[in-house]
Amino acid sequence: MNRRAFSSLAVGLPAAAAFGAADPRAGRMKLGTQHQSSNEILKILAALGVSHICSDLPSARFDEAWSVSGLTELRERVESFGVTLAAVPLPLSSSYITKSENPGIMLGRSPERDREIDNICQMIVNARAAGIPLLKYNLTILGVVRSAPTAGRGGAQYSTFVYQKARQEPPLTEAGVVSAEMMWERITYFLKRVVPVAAANQVKIACHPHDPGMPEAEGFRGVHRVLGSVAGLKRFIETERSPYHGLNFCQGTVCEMLRDPAAEIFDVIRYFGSRQKIFNVHFRNIRGGFLNFQESLPDAGGVDLVKALKVYQEVGYDGMLMPDHVPHIEGDTGGLQAFAFPTAIFAA
Repeated sequence: MNRRAFSSLAVGLPAAAAFGAADPRAGRMKLGTQHQSSNEILKILAALGVSHICSDLPSARFDEAWSVSGLTELRERVESFGVTLAAVPLPLSSSYITKSENPGIMLGRSPERDREIDNICQMIVNARAAGIPLLKYNLTILGVVRSAPTAGRGGAQYSTFVYQKARQEPPLTEAGVVSAEMMWERITYFLKRVVPVAAANQVKIACHPHDPGMPEAEGFRGVHRVLGSVAGLKRFIETERSPYHGLNFCQGTVCEMLRDPAAEIFDVIRYFGSRQKIFNVHFRNIRGGFLNFQESLPDAGGVDLVKALKVYQEVGYDGMLMPDHVPHIEGDTGGLQAFAFPTAIFAA
């Protein structure tokens, strides 16, 4: 797919407009981002036509930022720029377990995990009171695993994963051996406590897949990644049945699970989208596939993003599409220009 083809997507879609920024009627996808939410950045996003955002993490701790007044102040500040605060991240980030804000949950340690889950539940309650409809989160031990970066277009550094080159040192993480059964117990324990609270408060909670998927038998550093396969994600959405329990559907990460993402990703979108389990989309592209890939610029990857966009519309997806994991470009401080590039062409 080339840049011209991608930029023509708006006129190529049914009903003439894909995004809510161009057409405010219900059922339109929203042009979103998750980069930053400072006043300076919000001015730029508004100028670029970004209509919805996911904010920065309010706080890594359950403090004043997570109070009803703190979250309301955040929402009102974002709205003052003409941008909708569509989602907020929970302090369950994609970090390695020793850097996790709430490690007890995925370490399976009580009473620590119970205290941490109590705090998460109260954050959901407060989000409802503050008018925030969606919270995104991760349930991970390994964090985002990569090997050495590789050169892409124009010398940009593409984040890369080659399983055979990824360092498994030391051979175990601080969590020790974590089997698939142990992972499912910890995930299920969390969901059974949290999903009913989300449902009672009508706040959607969107989980990010494990990035990247690993060999099912071996795992990585003793940890099995049960949310690193399509089969695992299918089991995940069925573990607790609720319209408020779903996925922060990272298209790039899901492509990394597939042998032939250019052919397979569309049916995966259809599966989860037709069940209304896609709550948010990280809309990015890759080269390669399972156990060997590069995270490319959106118009330089192997997946037809125009076709993917049509499939999201086909299944009635009306949430945000946002850039994610942009390449590092020399001189681009903070990745601002790398994030602006897909945002601009999404809005084209």
